[in-house]
Formats: sequence, C-alpha cells, structure tokens
Amino acid sequence: MEFQIEFEDLRQAEIVMKALEPELNSSPSERATVELNLTGKVLDVNIQASDSTSLRASVNSYIRWIMLSLDVLNVN
Repeated sequence: MEFQIEFEDLRQAEIVMKALEPELNSSPSERATVELNLTGKVLDVNIQASDSTSLRASVNSYIRWIMLSLDVLNVN
C-alpha cells in the first residue's frame, strides 16, 4: 500500500519525516516493511505487509504518528 501526504510547507514535512525515521529502524513486526520518501513537501509512505492484519496495523500506526507530529507542531 502506498499513500502520500502533502504538508503545508517544506519545514513541516521535514520535521514529520525526522520524527518518523526512528520507527523505520525499530519496527515491532517482521511482517511489514515501510519506506518513507520525502519529495518537497510531499511524504510518500510505502508499506509492504505479509497479511492484511499487519498492513492495517502499520497504516494505522503511521497515520497516528503523523497526526501526533502535526499536533505537536501546532502547540503554541
């Protein structure tokens, strides 16, 4: 599965990307692999999973982490 998220600006996209990078190295499951690519202010998330349960869990996790990163950025 692949999805893209376009951020408001490059700074925001870079911060979210850096926040997600540690998750790439410490995946809780061997059943899914994730690739992240940042092109300008568009984050491309590519998830390969061996089954639908792992895919759903990975998608949910990355979406939650992205939303959390954006919430933290918006705290004033």
